Amino acid sequence: MTTTTNGRYPEDEQGTEQKDPAESNRGGNSLYGKPAKQNSRESDGTNEDLFAGFWMRFWAYFTDLIILFSLNGLLLSPFYFTGEGEIWGFITLYAVCNAIITYGYFVLMTKFYGQTLGKMIFGLRVVRVNREKLKWSDIIFREVVLRFAYRSLVITNLAYIVVAFTPQKAGIHDMIADTRVIHSRK
Repeated sequence: MTTTTNGRYPEDEQGTEQKDPAESNRGGNSLYGKPAKQNSRESDGTNEDLFAGFWMRFWAYFTDLIILFSLNGLLLSPFYFTGEGEIWGFITLYAVCNAIITYGYFVLMTKFYGQTLGKMIFGLRVVRVNREKLKWSDIIFREVVLRFAYRSLVITNLAYIVVAFTPQKAGIHDMIADTRVIHSRK
């Protein structure tokens, strides 16, 4: 037996070069002989979206919360000096303004840009399942009604975990609103 020109692998009895196992697995699935998908886009030219998973969405949402915390701190700091006066029993003016800024941020950013600042940073975008333009009704329902439902009880925040286990990485709010979060960068 002799070695190949690269000096690493001997030829077999038929005179053909044996392949490096690491090279044969590169770009393909050695179990089935099919090329591996790099992300969920097919290499044959189809435009299949890469859905954003739980952790990408988590970090984008966490970034949005930091932005909102800072924004609310700047805009609502005068309320700290006014005693936050109650306006409807236990609801304060500060809480009402905080809710308006928070929900307004999610609604307006998603409607006009298809993404919040956190989603922009992480390259994510909200789209409708049928790829039509996002409607106000979709946005209001997704970003206000369902987000309020999630935040109403601590236990309902666990509903976000559904994103990790569905094939299209859709949360319950996505399924109800017929939206998905995809990677916008290619």
